[in-house]
Amino acid sequence: MAKARKQKGEEQKPDGGGAAGGGGGATVLHQKLCLSIDMENRLIYGYTEIKVQAENDTFALHADNMTIRNILVDGQAAEFEYSPHWKNAGDQQNWSSVSCSKTAADAACSVYISSLNSEAAPNLIISSERSSKLITEPQYEENGENHEENGEKHGENGEKCEENGGEPAQISDDQAVNGCNSSADKKEKEEEEETEDNEKEEQQLMETDEKEEEEEKKEKKKVEEEEEKEKEKEKEKEKVVEEEEKEKEKVKEREKENENEEDNGNEKDKENEIGIEKVKNTKLVHIDYILEKAETGVHFIGNILHSNNQIRRAHCWFPCIDSATQRCPFDLEFTVSKNLVAVSNGDLLYQVLSKEDPPRKTYVYKLSTPVSAQWISLVVGPFEVLPDRNGISVSHMCLSQNLSKLENTISFFHSAYSCYEDYLAAPFPFGIYKQVFLPPEMIVSPTSLGASTCIFNSDVLHDEKIIDPIIDTRIKVAYSLARQWFGIYTSAEEPNDEWLLDGLAGFLTEHFVKRYLGNNEARYRRFKANCIVCEFDVSGATALSSPSASSDLFGTQTIGSYGKIRSLKAVSVLQMLEKQMGPDSFRKILQMIVAPTRASRTLSTKEFRHLANKVGNLERPFLKEFFPKWVESCGCPVMRLGISYSKRRNLVELAVSRGCTAKVDPGPDSRTNGDIREGDTGWPGMMSVRVHETDGVYDHPIVPMAGEALQVVEIQCHSKVAAKRFQKTKKGSKPDGSDENIDASNQENRASMDAPLLWIRVDPEMEYLTEIHFHQPVQMWINQLEKDKDVISQSQAIAVLEKSPQLSFAVINALNNFLNDTKAFWRVRVEAAYALAVTASEDTELTGLLHLVKFYKSRRFDADIGLPRPNDFHDIPEYFVLEAIPHAVALVRSADKSSPKEAIEFILQLLKYNDNNGNVYSDVYWLSAMVQAIGELEFGQQGVGLLSSLLKRIDRLLQFDNFMPGYNGILTVSCIRTLARIAQRVSSSICLDRICELIAPFRNIDKPWKVRMEASRVLIDLEFHHKGLDSALLLFLKYANEERSLRGLVKIAMVL
Repeated sequence: MAKARKQKGEEQKPDGGGAAGGGGGATVLHQKLCLSIDMENRLIYGYTEIKVQAENDTFALHADNMTIRNILVDGQAAEFEYSPHWKNAGDQQNWSSVSCSKTAADAACSVYISSLNSEAAPNLIISSERSSKLITEPQYEENGENHEENGEKHGENGEKCEENGGEPAQISDDQAVNGCNSSADKKEKEEEEETEDNEKEEQQLMETDEKEEEEEKKEKKKVEEEEEKEKEKEKEKEKVVEEEEKEKEKVKEREKENENEEDNGNEKDKENEIGIEKVKNTKLVHIDYILEKAETGVHFIGNILHSNNQIRRAHCWFPCIDSATQRCPFDLEFTVSKNLVAVSNGDLLYQVLSKEDPPRKTYVYKLSTPVSAQWISLVVGPFEVLPDRNGISVSHMCLSQNLSKLENTISFFHSAYSCYEDYLAAPFPFGIYKQVFLPPEMIVSPTSLGASTCIFNSDVLHDEKIIDPIIDTRIKVAYSLARQWFGIYTSAEEPNDEWLLDGLAGFLTEHFVKRYLGNNEARYRRFKANCIVCEFDVSGATALSSPSASSDLFGTQTIGSYGKIRSLKAVSVLQMLEKQMGPDSFRKILQMIVAPTRASRTLSTKEFRHLANKVGNLERPFLKEFFPKWVESCGCPVMRLGISYSKRRNLVELAVSRGCTAKVDPGPDSRTNGDIREGDTGWPGMMSVRVHETDGVYDHPIVPMAGEALQVVEIQCHSKVAAKRFQKTKKGSKPDGSDENIDASNQENRASMDAPLLWIRVDPEMEYLTEIHFHQPVQMWINQLEKDKDVISQSQAIAVLEKSPQLSFAVINALNNFLNDTKAFWRVRVEAAYALAVTASEDTELTGLLHLVKFYKSRRFDADIGLPRPNDFHDIPEYFVLEAIPHAVALVRSADKSSPKEAIEFILQLLKYNDNNGNVYSDVYWLSAMVQAIGELEFGQQGVGLLSSLLKRIDRLLQFDNFMPGYNGILTVSCIRTLARIAQRVSSSICLDRICELIAPFRNIDKPWKVRMEASRVLIDLEFHHKGLDSALLLFLKYANEERSLRGLVKIAMVL
């Protein structure tokens, strides 16, 4: 009945204007999946039942990569046409025009856009006549069996009916004789009954006469009583007249209420009529289908199957309306082998073990909360299940070899779970939350979300001996949990609103970071994220709510590097709103959004803007400017500021220059970029300037975000400079009092000493997402680094000091003192270490390098023997700082741009004498950092003699890690990467073929997946740098044919 047809470009354009939201004239009300999985044959078969509301008898669904066996609509066979999206005849024309690498890239881009465009359109067209019988809701929910099973049951019932009423009753001979004898006795009895009836009639007539007389007496009494009552009523009427006047006023009010009730009644009648029409248009669609060796949407690897929630991939493993705007409840049943576990969405109702040989097990799930099809997920495998020990409804699953790592990794999970429930004042929305950790080669993306489920890369698992990935892993897991509330349970009303849910999930994650990882960690991460956004928010692709981006990019703006920038920007924008309205009001808005009593489970930018006005008490004029600038447009403000102190007036003159990161481009994004023009670079709000004076700290909210391109603002100082005694000029000094050997920096410092200013900060609380360039004297930056306890202030000071055009020993000493300050935040101390490396030069006599080596030796060396002590990583912040020192030392350069010999010898010594005996923690990341530091070295004439010793150390580490594999192959990956960098830098002093021979064995299938991928990437990279693009492409094709996993193909392709 199904006929595959060729796909036409005009027919496959998405219907964006339909109410069904891309559903081909239909709206999904409920869907059931009943599938059986055959792991050995890589086969999925079964059926889906979809309850749809269709305007016409013809409607369409999405389906791909499957064989449709049969379709029933309301129990009747239906005609359908199925045209797979992959059958696109136009692709051949694109590839036929390929003549070089550039045209190949253009063709690939054209094919990709064509594929995205075609996938948006439904391709399973179903046509049926309306059945006279309606499927009621209770019948649909209870009867989820196959139609064949229902037919068998009807047959059994029919057989029972024939047994009960199909044959005539048989009468015995004794019953016939008794019936004849009884007929004569009946006549005598009838005559006696007639005489008795006549006597009874006479008695009844006498009784009726007596009753009539009694009734006449009663009527007379009633008449007398009624006359008395009428007299009483006349008296009452007088009272009623007085009350009527009072009631008239009440009646008027009641009439108004009745009119409102009539209107409401009419509305209800209309709603009932609409409801009846909906019932008439409701259809139950039953689709039997098969998936054979599926490679998209679901993936088979060994005895594991899993789905992924990439863009429009749900319809690749079950027919549906694959649109984010179509949401419905789901019933899910999956039958697998007895030894496997099927993990899916919602609550696990029960498990059923079949009587087959071999026996199979059916897992039955129910997801009552409406979600779109993309959030339906399935994972099947021989998993070990680890229930949460803190009494929350969470299950963690992984393969047996990773169970101990899993237990250690998720030990914190209760903190994030309870943190979110407490902040939102709402329970987890899906009942039970399930986390599954799969090996990296088995999954397409590091994280795959689903309703009440999440699939992770098992590389994030770690045991108690591993230190480095702890923070990032916790934040990644916490973010995936936050997405359950914002993104899945509460979804975007339109594609333009997806930024809001993404941002709210990130905001909730940062609340967890602040609460459990510390305020310093949260502020530092947000500051760095804002810097990244300001750097890359330059085009229309980063506009958060852009209709053109949503339509032209088909949803791909949410993935890749631009997707990350958009996510970071969304959180920054929401944090700006929180700063404006206050944390309590913002929290109340989030609680209202996820409240179970809320009628709608979608959220729009317009509704959130309304809540910001009503609940957050933000004025409408501010919001009217805020959302178009920050949400609908691209670009961030650029503020360039500098100060000048007027001693006579005792005030600071602050010069302000305004700009924008986005550039006006007449290209495809011109519609979005057109919102930012010259002279229109303002944003709503007023920025604060914090002045640290000798007598105190003063905030001045005086810098408007909008205004002229150039502006001067005056800030009155509260402190005054103490009067100084006049000093005579020294011999040899100039008449103006300045020495010949005083440089401009010292003059600037002296000027700062003549002002009552210690340092100044612009926007200290990060109220605005702004790129700030602020100029103040070097001594004020040193004061800021040494005295300000805010991590952002310290990081800003370090960034400016390391770029000072004329470095002084005062700057180097300030950086060194901060590095040695154990009370300072460890991430900023690491920045100070790298800044010391930058300041180390011949002009400063490599003082920065000496400070770095001295700091490391004071912590890690035995003073008596002058060699490193055995490792001891109990002080975690100090561990991170010391781990960064070798890399910082490797960045030091001498006058000839090569690494000083002292730096090379220092790193070689650390590798040679590393000893981890007695240390409770692993040193795999510690050693990896040292190996990566070797890759940063530049070997000049003095240092090239040490190269062979370093290569021997790397070779020894490779052999050691091969004999006793470490955590995730981290050490081997670092060694391979470093060998490749050395080969590229000193190709004249080293044999490239020898390096390739050393790396090639790590591509063997028995090596860890991450090691194999790095070896392939490095070999292709070396081939490109030494033999050109064509040779690198041939090697890429060779490796791609040999790679078995889809994730591996993606990794290898990213090299190009």
